[in-house]
Amino acid sequence: MSSVLTQTEQARLTALQEEAERRSSSKMANYFPDSGPCAREHYPKQLDFFALGKRTPQRLFMAANRVGKSEAGAYETALHLTGKYPDWWMGRRFHAPIEAWCVGTNSQTTRDIVQQKLLGRVQDIGSGMIPAHLIERTIASRGLPGALEGAVVRHVSGGESVLGLKTYEQGRQSFEGTAKHVIWCDEEPPADCYTEMLYRTLTTKGMIFTTFTPLQGMSEVVKGFLEPETEDTNGVKGYIQAGWQDVPHLDPDMQNAMRATTPPYQIAARTAGEPALGSGAIYPIGEREILVPTAAIPVSWPKVYAMDVGWNKTAVIWGAKNPGSGQIVLYDEHYMGHGEPASHAEAIRARGDWMHGVIDPASAGSSQADGRALIDIYGRLGLKLDPAMNAVEAGLTDTWNLLVSGRLKVQEHLQNWRSEFRRYHRDEQGKIVKNSDHLMDATRYLVLSGQPLMRIPPARVVQRRLNTASDADWMSA
Repeated sequence: MSSVLTQTEQARLTALQEEAERRSSSKMANYFPDSGPCAREHYPKQLDFFALGKRTPQRLFMAANRVGKSEAGAYETALHLTGKYPDWWMGRRFHAPIEAWCVGTNSQTTRDIVQQKLLGRVQDIGSGMIPAHLIERTIASRGLPGALEGAVVRHVSGGESVLGLKTYEQGRQSFEGTAKHVIWCDEEPPADCYTEMLYRTLTTKGMIFTTFTPLQGMSEVVKGFLEPETEDTNGVKGYIQAGWQDVPHLDPDMQNAMRATTPPYQIAARTAGEPALGSGAIYPIGEREILVPTAAIPVSWPKVYAMDVGWNKTAVIWGAKNPGSGQIVLYDEHYMGHGEPASHAEAIRARGDWMHGVIDPASAGSSQADGRALIDIYGRLGLKLDPAMNAVEAGLTDTWNLLVSGRLKVQEHLQNWRSEFRRYHRDEQGKIVKNSDHLMDATRYLVLSGQPLMRIPPARVVQRRLNTASDADWMSA
């Protein structure tokens, strides 16, 4: 018998070898390599996100478009399903088969994004992140053509992991029931769905991680990570933010092309992963465009403060003007709830009792406490205050003009101001959402009414502080 293969047999053998090689390899084996243009050292944000999973059961990868957030989610999910962790893996490990859910917005996006990244194209199951030879079987869906309900994946321990594919459009009730070890949410989930999914991981001491671009702004889910209301989330929740500057595969020409087709109010979210407020944002400008580093204010710059009063929150913002350029810099804030006027007045005087300020004009009415006008109470406590104009739309317009022209900047340490700025928006009827807007109101008062009251400190104050200031802080005297 001849050992020489015919041309047809050789072609068939080659095809079989190529198929065997394809099935034994996968995207998972080629992601985050040791070296090359796509080496993992070039993707520090993804590595930070993976490592965070070892410390926190709830994670958010809040990232710009095209930085590889869904790829990161699919990659980690594939590792947990198969147990095939690379040597460098810094995140959590499961040493036995798991049950997992991977969730998308609707049936089509789940099929075209989540399913494809994990299992491959509809016509080529096994071409995704999970190695083809480890996919034992798939579970067909009765709905959208080509969509799957899940798959069974072989785990390195010899058992089988179970993958379920779900959508948010199925509603909260569809997430009731069995416990899960891992849940990956691709795109932002509704808050009620997220809470229900979270409960599925409690009995297994599992994890839930979410990857999306924050186009819905400071939603309930985003706020739960960025600004938790209680301190008991430490060690429970964590997030990583990533933008175009954090990945090497987006060249400048591609970035410019994408930026040119992006609505202004979405640029911060789509390029830097910063929460946007959509077309309802009152100040549709990227936060990074208005921030400046924290620095001492020169003594020659005139200053003023503006105050918004209330029982739930009293907020004060301080501003200084560069006499050369006319640029205003917001450089300090006071943000305190449920305090008496005396405590607020003490904090304000500590910043400079010589300074003038403007106050919410409603303060000229009676105080709920004792019937006296708040502005009179603060006057007796040593504050030099004038009522501000409360022309809302005029104040918003003037403030916007200063922001967009670069004539109003904010020092980056003003976290309360930045928090309100991110959420300051109008509802669908065009009305300003009056929720956590105290520093925004104070800023409007400062812009509209405070500038004529700006003063430099009197000579006696300058001399007294120069006598006690060190060389390092003489500028702020």
